[in-house]
Amino acid sequence: MAVEGLTPGYFALVMATGILSVGTHLEGVDLLSEVLLGVCVASFVVLGALTVWRFLAYRSAVVDDFTDPRRAFGFFTFVAGTNVLGVRLGLEGWHAATAVLLAVAGLAWLALGYVVPWTAVLGRQERPVLATANGTWFIWVVASQSVAVAAATIEPVYESVRRELAVLAVVSWSVGVFLYAAAGVFVALRLMLYEFGPEDLTPPYWVSMGALAITVLAGARIVEMADAPMVRVTRDLIAGVAVLFWAFATWLIPVLVAAGWWRHISRRVPLRYEATLWSIVFPLGMYAVAGIYLGRADDLPVVAAIGRIELWVALAVWAIVFTAMARHVVNTVFRVPAEPGPTRAESDLGVSG
Repeated sequence: MAVEGLTPGYFALVMATGILSVGTHLEGVDLLSEVLLGVCVASFVVLGALTVWRFLAYRSAVVDDFTDPRRAFGFFTFVAGTNVLGVRLGLEGWHAATAVLLAVAGLAWLALGYVVPWTAVLGRQERPVLATANGTWFIWVVASQSVAVAAATIEPVYESVRRELAVLAVVSWSVGVFLYAAAGVFVALRLMLYEFGPEDLTPPYWVSMGALAITVLAGARIVEMADAPMVRVTRDLIAGVAVLFWAFATWLIPVLVAAGWWRHISRRVPLRYEATLWSIVFPLGMYAVAGIYLGRADDLPVVAAIGRIELWVALAVWAIVFTAMARHVVNTVFRVPAEPGPTRAESDLGVSG
């Protein structure tokens, strides 16, 4: 059944749609932003219901995902998707919804941050686990930075807990930076030490760039935060590091495009719809929004202009992937398979269906 095989990383759909809604809102394309927000909310509700259904009806499949290093880190897309939706609702002035979603995502981030590495990596008897490292490991970074972005979003609103939110934002941002370094080392070693073919170069490798981009966005939001002790002592450092991360994310884009060309054109791996394609859309959208925010926060108009151009590229890719997803859902879920016709022997005997 489709629910049993639901990938834990499907909340990347929510992440991608939500961040593009944020970007179009920043650019004043309000109608498109509201449409994307509606799709984001609907996707969040549907995927949440399907996830609960899967946990109740197919618990063994969920356990299998938690113990598989190739898939387990996909659960962090729930954290990131929840926070991206919360940030977008915050732009509408629904700060209470942002706070509630941050609380849910924050608890999930803490729980998954200890459970997933143990069940999928440290607790496995098979060795070497390093051979299973892939692009999904960067989603842990994205989840951490999404907590920072959401906390920075509501920090100016809730003055009574401003210091606590500032601490949460800076701590989760810092954790995300160190996690990126660790994930980068693990994935790089996997590429250099083990056999790696075009079939292994899956879409989640784009998250290596998306994790950098959300680190930039989180840094820019922290720089814009009201003056709190934790922010005061780290503002200049975070602003500088954000620029460096943006530069590296920019450098990675041609590398990832070339890798896709090698996979699908040179090595002829068929390009068909799979849920992990949303792991390409989200990094593109996040890079755009991060550039827009960084350009405003650090007065870098060139960076902001690049972000605006990238936003429309990301929207085009979103439309393509969403159309492919809709066709896939129709073909695999809603289309009733045709009943088999009578065999030749049955036809000869005059037997009908």
